[in-house]
Amino acid sequence: MNKEQLNILQEKQKEFFRSGFTKDYRHRIAVLKLLKNIIIENESKIFKALYEDLHKGQIESYTSEIAYVINEINYTIKHLKCWMKSKRVRTSLMNQPAKSYIYSEPLGTVLIISPWNYPFALLFTPLIGAIAAGNCVILKPSEVSKNTSNLIAQLIYDNFDEQYISAIEGGAEVTQNLISEKIDYIFFTGNSEVGKEIMKSASKYLIPVSLELGGKNPCIIDTDIDFEVTAKRIVWGKFFNAGQTCISPDYLLVHHSIKDKFVQALIKTINEFHGEDINSDSDISHIINEKHFDRLNSLLNDGEVIYGGKNKKKSLFISPTLMRNIKSNSKILTDEIFGPILPIFTYVNLESEIEKINKLHKPLSLYLFTNDKVKQDMIIQQTSSGQVCINGTIHTMVSNTLSFGGVGYSGIGKYKGKASFETFSHRKSVLKKSFVFDAKISYPPYKTSLETIKKAFKFLY
Repeated sequence: MNKEQLNILQEKQKEFFRSGFTKDYRHRIAVLKLLKNIIIENESKIFKALYEDLHKGQIESYTSEIAYVINEINYTIKHLKCWMKSKRVRTSLMNQPAKSYIYSEPLGTVLIISPWNYPFALLFTPLIGAIAAGNCVILKPSEVSKNTSNLIAQLIYDNFDEQYISAIEGGAEVTQNLISEKIDYIFFTGNSEVGKEIMKSASKYLIPVSLELGGKNPCIIDTDIDFEVTAKRIVWGKFFNAGQTCISPDYLLVHHSIKDKFVQALIKTINEFHGEDINSDSDISHIINEKHFDRLNSLLNDGEVIYGGKNKKKSLFISPTLMRNIKSNSKILTDEIFGPILPIFTYVNLESEIEKINKLHKPLSLYLFTNDKVKQDMIIQQTSSGQVCINGTIHTMVSNTLSFGGVGYSGIGKYKGKASFETFSHRKSVLKKSFVFDAKISYPPYKTSLETIKKAFKFLY
């Protein structure tokens, strides 16, 4: 689709939005139910596309892509009527008699740009929020996960009028063409470098954005832990989807006194999860493409591989890998790994590690394993990150009541559950005054002294 065609599509969506049809509560609910049915009826096709793109098994595909989205739809349907209600707020004495409200209205036409690592869930989850808020939507699935992108485009084309919801395939040029003065909001999920370009392009037209990015997520292991449970939660969270998860633990900081014991617990757990002879035919996700395979494979030379390191370029497979003694010039220390490689570092003092973490970009997620409540509070209160999980990893995503999003370099804006509805809504302030009383003191010529006004203002707000 060329630039002229995209402009025509955007104008159609603008016109359809102005009709007011998308604002009706019954319409929003009906579309959400339709979306749920589309997913259920096409489950096998979704499985197939995800396997072709990422070698993702059915259990991972169902839990992280299909059930994840269906649960979000169910939660939104249950709470939408309440979210849509105008919220009565206090009215200042100066404005009495009057009533004050916060009214949620849709933004208009929104653009949702999704990534390749969870190509279905990370497009449909914000779409749910955009529909619930009453918007028209243009979807831009990632061209990297081409099979899932093709399927999404077909499902949207078969079930929705393009003037309401449309899916546009293509690369960076298409994305650039979609960013125009006709778009009211951009929701982007991806890496920080592309996020910068999205924000730069959006600034030309003063388009507000949500940027769901990533970063280096520390995972701190204290001595006061359950070794078996901790190892299971870390191995699951790190190697789920072959580590291609923005909130997966990027590196471990293990207390020096338990380093060897904990490494053995990790190795034991990986063997229990995937078998000692992990191969490319295992029910484990693969790397998305050769570019990322080569990038990750090169990192294996930047330190000592203490477990794993098996790879097979033909099938884009890299086994779960543990590393230590990382070279000082390695990109492992600076770049988000985004793959099944887990570097292990040691520490002596938690306070000094907090100081080091605070000197880096704010992470999307920060993990701490300990039963020590003082240390838990230290991490929560003395660090800044998109989210914190104590004694867990990616478990935070299995919650509709916890919003998701970064801070600083790891992202702008929140979504999931009510936060999605609010992200795709404008919270409009409404004041309804009465004609009953109109204080002359408010209007010129001002005959009241400044001192009297100062005293009055203490009570009038």
